Amino acid sequence: MLNKKLQFLLPDFENSTELPFISEGIKAGFPSPAADFEGTRISLDSILIKNKEATFYAKASGDSMIGAGIDNDDILVIDRSLEPTDGKIAICFIDGEFTVKRIKFIDEKLFLQPENDAYQPIEIKEENDFMIWGIVTFVIKKLSTLK
Repeated sequence: MLNKKLQFLLPDFENSTELPFISEGIKAGFPSPAADFEGTRISLDSILIKNKEATFYAKASGDSMIGAGIDNDDILVIDRSLEPTDGKIAICFIDGEFTVKRIKFIDEKLFLQPENDAYQPIEIKEENDFMIWGIVTFVIKKLSTLK
């Protein structure tokens, strides 16, 4: 199933915000009061974006990539400057629609591989209007508060 309406957004570098960052990791055990905010600050833009001119955000739609950790309404970070290779997750334009799938080469044929057994791979054929638009580098998600 293809994503008919993929919403693309540009990063806002002019209004980047630096927030406190605990660089030594968060322990899942007993908290240490000595590790309270050591003064390091980061901007998520500096971690998520390596090429400002070629990076975009998009909101995921659907459940075809849940096995890759991409859920409905997740925000995808897409870098158009990266080389599309076998196994990478890509934003693809096929026959007038955008979709997010894993690139898979099998016997010299190109497939767009979903990460959900409810969906079939899409074989790219010569007659398809097809372009790999960019490579997904990060997924930003909201965690559910329900158990």
